Amino acid sequence: MSVSADWSWQRVALAGARDALTLPAWIVGFGLIGIGSLARDVGYPVDVAVLSTILVWAGPSQVLFFASIAAGAAWGAIAIAVGFASLRFLPMTMAILPLLRRPGQSVWQQMWLAHYVAVTAWTEGLRRLPGIPPHQRVVYFLGFANACMVVSSIGTFSGYYLLGALPTPFAAGLLCLTPIFFLVSLTAGLRHIADVVAMMLGLALAPLCERFIGGGFDLIVSGLIAGSIAFLIGRRRKAAA
Repeated sequence: MSVSADWSWQRVALAGARDALTLPAWIVGFGLIGIGSLARDVGYPVDVAVLSTILVWAGPSQVLFFASIAAGAAWGAIAIAVGFASLRFLPMTMAILPLLRRPGQSVWQQMWLAHYVAVTAWTEGLRRLPGIPPHQRVVYFLGFANACMVVSSIGTFSGYYLLGALPTPFAAGLLCLTPIFFLVSLTAGLRHIADVVAMMLGLALAPLCERFIGGGFDLIVSGLIAGSIAFLIGRRRKAAA
């Protein structure tokens, strides 16, 4: 996606929304249909289901939230569990914020941008933002991410009233759309041998870390190990060249 140098913030935001609506927003939106069904199943109203999509903005964490409520867990324990489950977004945020940071940007503005960092917005942002002029990136990213959030909210709302109409395996399968799209997008963005090493090692280490570490730290540990090894390999190749 390229944005003209003769720009207005409305045009850039619409360009971001249009790019999201070509496919990414629908992938994440369909993936959150199951969240609406789950919320209704545990007895919560539709507005809470939609609000969870807007505020939590992470399918697995929303599943954990409503499942914990159904299990009768204490609110403090639920908050801690959801927080640990969302730790995987920390390295994602650290990777994409340098592309969005602008002179004079406050910490609160950066925290606001960080809220939109999710799997789809992160992968597509890393792929698209470097080709966009720096002064247009924040507006483009917000247009893209908000389009994803709106479609996801509609998906959650629809799923709430589709309870019983969707077979359970199908509803569960919809949650897998986002990680599948994430993997495809990540593969499309591979440029160097270090990228390939990081991805392959991450895929290999993820199930091992989940088995022996778990607790929300498995993806962080596997990512740190795979990323560090890939970084060292990339630096050695640059030094050799």
